[in-house]
Amino acid sequence: MDAANMTTAKDFYLTELSDLPEVQIALFVMILSIYLITLAGNGAILMAIWTDARLHTPMYFFLSNLSFLDVLCPTVIVPKMLHVLFSEDKSITYAGCVMQLFFLIDVVGTEIFLLALMAYDRYAAICSPLQYTSIMNKQLCVQLAAGTWVTGLINSMVHTSLIFTLSFCGPNKINQYYCDIPPVMALSCSSTYPTELVVLLVAGILGGGAFLVTLISYVYIISAILRIRSADGRRKAFSTCGSHLSIVCLFYGTTIATYVRPTSTYSPKQDRIVSMLYGVVTPMINPMIYSLRNKEVKRALVKAFRLKGFS
Repeated sequence: MDAANMTTAKDFYLTELSDLPEVQIALFVMILSIYLITLAGNGAILMAIWTDARLHTPMYFFLSNLSFLDVLCPTVIVPKMLHVLFSEDKSITYAGCVMQLFFLIDVVGTEIFLLALMAYDRYAAICSPLQYTSIMNKQLCVQLAAGTWVTGLINSMVHTSLIFTLSFCGPNKINQYYCDIPPVMALSCSSTYPTELVVLLVAGILGGGAFLVTLISYVYIISAILRIRSADGRRKAFSTCGSHLSIVCLFYGTTIATYVRPTSTYSPKQDRIVSMLYGVVTPMINPMIYSLRNKEVKRALVKAFRLKGFS
């Protein structure tokens, strides 16, 4: 394409969840309700962990990081989505799109690494129970958690810089209700092959490594559980990692369907549904999984709310 025809993107335009005016209000109420439930649920988990000394353990320390990420993820995309639904102003500035994509990839990447770290923690607890407290000491937990956040940040910087070095000539209509890698890359009028290759390579090394750690940890965990003779012992052992395994399956399933494939296979309608699951619905479900299946968390929540009511 001639240089004269190359223009700098000033604004992008997002796609609404529905083009039917009669359902806009219903969608606005539904998305807002899910967002508020997400904030309340994850906020309750954080409050329970912070206020109950019995939950000051590695597993719940990592869970508090997960809950914080589950607050950040919808916060990156939902407010703009609600603005589009309420005002019908579908535009997002170039800088706004860059920042939204950057923080979204940062949160998603950090959560992938954190889930791997949580799987390793459960491996250490179940496969080496006598050495667990010495292996997962407080200093190491803080260092590992900080490492996941730093790695997620670096991963996001690489992806964002690669995406926005592409040329966008217009029309800049994003087939998604927020800025994400596949729909933004699909708008480029320059060759995306080198960028796709590097993005897939980085995602494959970092994401694949995290997935491998998670997979190997659960192979050892399940093997150790099956060796337990008593049914009650197996049930108790599995209950300590069942919640985490449920979240791993839900999160990995939706993120792999979104990111681990070439842009040529990008399907706007399908991706809007899948991204709604991991970006909006999953953060709401995660605290429910932990609170409903975990007696310690439920006791801590009851205690925290009683103290709050008393005060």
